Amino acid sequence: MNTLMHSTVPRIDPRRPAIITPAGLRRIVLGSSEGERLANGRSAQHTAAKPVRSAGPFNQTTVVVTHAERGALTDGARQAIAAAAILASAQVEVVVAVLGACHDDVAALGADSMLVLEDLDTGRYQPGACVAWLDKLQALLQPAQWLFADSGADGQLGRRFAVNAGLDLVCGVAELATDKLRIPATSHQDWLRPHAPVMLLAKNVASTKLPFVGLGRKEPAPPLPAVVELGIEDMGVQAGDPQTLALEEADFILAAGNGVTDVPLFHTLAREVGAAVGASRVAVDDGRFTRQQQVGATGKTVSASGYLALGISGAVQHLQGIKDCRHVIAVNLDASAPISRRADLTVVEDSAALMQALLDLVRQQKEGV
Repeated sequence: MNTLMHSTVPRIDPRRPAIITPAGLRRIVLGSSEGERLANGRSAQHTAAKPVRSAGPFNQTTVVVTHAERGALTDGARQAIAAAAILASAQVEVVVAVLGACHDDVAALGADSMLVLEDLDTGRYQPGACVAWLDKLQALLQPAQWLFADSGADGQLGRRFAVNAGLDLVCGVAELATDKLRIPATSHQDWLRPHAPVMLLAKNVASTKLPFVGLGRKEPAPPLPAVVELGIEDMGVQAGDPQTLALEEADFILAAGNGVTDVPLFHTLAREVGAAVGASRVAVDDGRFTRQQQVGATGKTVSASGYLALGISGAVQHLQGIKDCRHVIAVNLDASAPISRRADLTVVEDSAALMQALLDLVRQQKEGV
């Protein structure tokens, strides 16, 4: 491991307003409150065709490694791919190695090719086999850099791979420049140091709003090696009870607001669809839900893949609590409610009628299985 440079710089909040440069890199200006505040990783869709970052030929490779979730890339993975594309020169190919089936368009994130390990058995715990697969890619591609999102399975795999391969590793990268990076040193200061062969990136290290696209080719991936996991007994996967799961860890949340009056129906629907229960502050203050179920600035900040908001108008405090959710669906009688601006889909309907219709549909599907 390389020794960090013996100079400290003031800590910078990576979520503060930043200017987006023409290359798509977020640039934080000290003392300035102007710029874009990166809140949920979403960017406006541009209708104009974007140029290809580089058509090659390539003589160097950067590999971004990630696990797919339900056939899609996580926000952290998307930001890591965008960071790799922003930093890559015209001679550097950006390759995305995905463990698990993935249907996302990586060209829009600046990637030139994607290797997908579609036959990965997600029901098994096999870290040794995944590391061996990356060893194969190391021999095949000989990349100059490896990037991982520093969270969950991606962060764990990045650490295992770096140690196994004997490569210099930097974790928790909060900001990237062309030849340097910033990582936390203390609660008030950061370290500046050169790039490393393996870098684990913190959230919001780059904007996915890019002025270019990648080639986006899908290449055949080498098979997963058969590795005996010494000292590990795979007990399989067992689904947890979403009703007892902490909201911060829930992947799917059914949330109620002031517009939900039939609370028993709401809880029945939550059980049937396997969702954790959340609520707005108004619904909690009225005594319909517990304080532990409150979502918002004064409650829980959640990062679920799916957030179904029933009868929630969308106060600023509540929107702060769901800023990291991937997909938000809002059900409200008021089409102009503030939550509609955050939602990916807004349904203008009475919450009780929709809950009953959804409950009937779910039960019909279960009976047909």
